[in-house]
Amino acid sequence: MPTGLTRDAGWQIGVSRTLPLPAATVWDFLAGERGAALWLGTAGPLPTERGAPYRTADGIAGEVRGYRIGDRIRVTHGDTTIQVALSPAGADRTTVTFHEERLPDAAARERRRAHWQRVMDEVAAELLPH
Repeated sequence: MPTGLTRDAGWQIGVSRTLPLPAATVWDFLAGERGAALWLGTAGPLPTERGAPYRTADGIAGEVRGYRIGDRIRVTHGDTTIQVALSPAGADRTTVTFHEERLPDAAARERRRAHWQRVMDEVAAELLPH
């Protein structure tokens, strides 16, 4: 099977980066209105209740599938599913992972890889001193 293709979730992509920040700081940003607008495109606060609908500023509809405070957010996003997850990486270091599954093909996977790498750069730029 080609890299990125799974039996159950179709094509998928994951991008991660370790930031020199405590998980609480990273979570507060990503789960907050400004952070959710950056990584998901929401035009307001992201709901925290499982099953709650949301809509992006571009009009893409989705639903919250999982929301574990300080750990991960999982949402549908049109036809795909996106997850942002945090994991400790030592003292005051946190690994952030963006994962998207149910992509239609390898070309979409590559486009979304570039997208998530840009998002990760923007997240780091927002959170880290210049």
